[in-house]
Amino acid sequence: MTEPAPAAISAAHSAAHEGILRRQSARESAARTYARALPIVPVRARGLTIEGADGQRYLDCLSGAGTLALGHNHPVVLEAIRKVLESGAPLHVLDLATPVKDAFTTELFRTLPPALADRARIQFCGPAGTDAVEAALKLVRTATGRDGMLAFTGAYHGMTAGALDVSGGAQDVRVARLPYPQDYRCPFGIGGADGAELAARWTESLLDDPKSGVPLPAGMILEPVQGEGGVIPAPDDWLRRMREITAARTIPLIADEVQTGVGRTGTFWAVEHSGVVPDVMVLSKAIGGSLPLAVVVYRDDLDVWPPGAHAGTFRGNQLAMAAGAATLEYVRENGLAERAGVLGTRMLTQLRSLAAEHPCIGDVRGRGLMIGVELVDPAAAAQPVPGPRSVDHVPVPSAGSTGRAGSTGASGGTSGGASAGHPLPAGAAGAAGAAGVAGAAGAARPLTLDRFPRPLPPAPELAAAVQRECLRRGLIVELGGRHSSVVRLLPPLTITDEQAAAILDRLADAISAAERPHHG
Repeated sequence: MTEPAPAAISAAHSAAHEGILRRQSARESAARTYARALPIVPVRARGLTIEGADGQRYLDCLSGAGTLALGHNHPVVLEAIRKVLESGAPLHVLDLATPVKDAFTTELFRTLPPALADRARIQFCGPAGTDAVEAALKLVRTATGRDGMLAFTGAYHGMTAGALDVSGGAQDVRVARLPYPQDYRCPFGIGGADGAELAARWTESLLDDPKSGVPLPAGMILEPVQGEGGVIPAPDDWLRRMREITAARTIPLIADEVQTGVGRTGTFWAVEHSGVVPDVMVLSKAIGGSLPLAVVVYRDDLDVWPPGAHAGTFRGNQLAMAAGAATLEYVRENGLAERAGVLGTRMLTQLRSLAAEHPCIGDVRGRGLMIGVELVDPAAAAQPVPGPRSVDHVPVPSAGSTGRAGSTGASGGTSGGASAGHPLPAGAAGAAGAAGVAGAAGAARPLTLDRFPRPLPPAPELAAAVQRECLRRGLIVELGGRHSSVVRLLPPLTITDEQAAAILDRLADAISAAERPHHG
């Protein structure tokens, strides 16, 4: 029998590919997201690589939105799943104890910050991270008897009602929204350690002012690196301040490590960069080794809710626990967190060199293998800037005042590759009351905010064009940020130096191709 010609095989693959996409569009909800920007039909995958039904191969820098710490179909994950399937063990057990669950919990506790692991309790939730967020919110409300929550601008914690309440796009909520520090688009316009210090002081003021309209809350929830918010690492000193502020006021601190956990940022858990030990940690994505799994880990004194206070039929996913235990152990034993930190720093350095050649790259930031490239409109730089923005008679506290004058504020040197931001010009004091300010008590001078560079407008259409050009070159990337103008890289922790170079080469080529029609 004559073998079909390669052209015939290619045509058949293409027809199957198009047919599947056409049926998906006709049958699935309008709420689908990734499928719109990434019109591919994966049929095989291994490590960093995906093969589509049309025969095309792609480097996957989406990794299931950070779920695939070891990439697709890693041998240790497949072997762990195979062992459970071949053992005859039940696959569905509600919340009953099993050897598989015991092994997973033991391995998870081995990786936790010791000060938390020594007195931790674990709640197995429904299979998605958003359900674990719901459980965490219910937990602290039950434990404190209080209702309100503190959350941050730009946050993303999930799609269920409570998780949306504490996310950045919430509208009608019982949550106080606090400024999350960042350099490029600092809410105070100054960035760096001073911007982060102002954010911390705003938090203190809101909690201590009896007329702020914010009663003592049940908890504070934050991401050590905002992912969907645009890959914004929290400064380590600022995180420590949040820990101090909440501990002093008996407010449980919840760290959402759904996307940052399991080595992604260069430490096993992102809070370890700052040394902060939260009261509650929300974990999902990579802990299931590519399968659905979500848990809340918290201090034992918070464990006051009654049986069934947070339940669900699918809390006992045995395959996910087996895959998760294998993933956690592999990451720990092979030093993949440390490897992510080293490789991520190298990739950030190379991307910053690329930014020097492309005015459309406004900022490069990230931590470990959680990287963001913000695209902007450089043509806006030629537009007239409004007149001077200034505030007259700003008091400058003395070194001995209560404004922590002379302190370093938020860490600028431990952000794991975060952008340098907008340092204060020589002799500038920053904003009113910012850390590091010194001068004669009661002195005053005008503060002109035009001393600090203004970021260029975001360019979401250009970012979408870059994503399309990446796909044409066999590279899958995600978009994020407030305006969907941040190209996000979330490769597996197992990528090689050669694969990292290929990723950056394809991204650089895609940016060059996309910016020509936009800024040519």
